Amino acid sequence: MMNRKLIRPNLSEIKEKMHRESAKKKAHPPYDTHAESYYYLKQMNKKTPMGVVFGDGETVEGYIEWYDINCIKLNRDEAPNLLIYKNTIKYLYKLNDPKEKK
Repeated sequence: MMNRKLIRPNLSEIKEKMHRESAKKKAHPPYDTHAESYYYLKQMNKKTPMGVVFGDGETVEGYIEWYDINCIKLNRDEAPNLLIYKNTIKYLYKLNDPKEKK
């Protein structure tokens, strides 16, 4: 029969090693830059006329009343207001406002 010794590691060495490894890891950049939220808030506050182009090419115009994670509400003059899911939007653009040209 073999005689085995129990070897206990020094816990302070293990703690130091773990501390050094955790100090080497870089922090990940934030997932959300809030750029989208800032853009929507800016357009909402100014009531900027916007054009919305959908994935199928259809275009609607109006101004953004509110937004959340999944959708935006587009108010339109002389037409029903729309609740638009963001995943259906291809892109947004600002309309040329004739009031600004004067």
